Amino acid sequence: MKVLKVGNIKIGGTAPFVLIAGPCVIENLSITLVIAEKLKEITERLNIPLIFKASYDKANRSSIKSYRGPGIKKGLKILKEVKEKVNLPVLTDVHCREEVQPTAEVADVIQIPAFLSRQTDLLIETAKTKRVVNIKKGQFLSPWELKNSIDKVKSQGNEKILITERGTTFGYNNLVVDFRAFPIMRSFGYPVIFDITHSLQLPGGQGTCSGGQSQFAEPLARAAVAAGIDGLFIEVHPEPEKALCDGPNSLKLDDIPEFLKPLIALDAVVKKS
Repeated sequence: MKVLKVGNIKIGGTAPFVLIAGPCVIENLSITLVIAEKLKEITERLNIPLIFKASYDKANRSSIKSYRGPGIKKGLKILKEVKEKVNLPVLTDVHCREEVQPTAEVADVIQIPAFLSRQTDLLIETAKTKRVVNIKKGQFLSPWELKNSIDKVKSQGNEKILITERGTTFGYNNLVVDFRAFPIMRSFGYPVIFDITHSLQLPGGQGTCSGGQSQFAEPLARAAVAAGIDGLFIEVHPEPEKALCDGPNSLKLDDIPEFLKPLIALDAVVKKS
């Protein structure tokens, strides 16, 4: 198992799980800073390593009318302020080759969205930056097929790879998590992240937007930690019901401390054994 470093954070092996958390999409500078500062305060108190995440553009929204984000120029400027003012590493996703280089100037981790997890040119261009690359497993892929995407990144001499489970398509407008995927994906030798909140999404479930079942976040998170994952990916918002994207599957920011506490204890037992 490779142990990756993002700044001073170690991910993989017997290291405690890393938390990758933030809003689904950047709404504005002020709320982004509020969320980042609150998450930093929570994780420092609980001694959990944190990578802040947010998207400058959600390119695969259900409806043409859905809010996508501020765009790459303004979005990267906001993420840079998070890095400088809150002193946190940041993760964001890219959607085409042209976005990769400017994103690499700001992001510590560049994410390949699930729907683009097989896109060879995007994977190769991202790998060339030598940044840590987080590949989200497509909802349409088996866990063993993700090895092909890993090999595309490795072909450019970049082995700084994270792989993320975010649920598998299960009929219409539904996802299911196959917990056999975690040991299979971990056998590839790279840290495995569990995206809890997107696994609880109901894609397109509300017709012109996605629904979600955030009430099941706790049991899924505990099961994943018990399976030995290396990180948790969670979308949070101060008021999920008012979030401009993925509110139904996001967790409330104020609930995060009590959500994390039992996971810390469980992770310690699993990593020790």
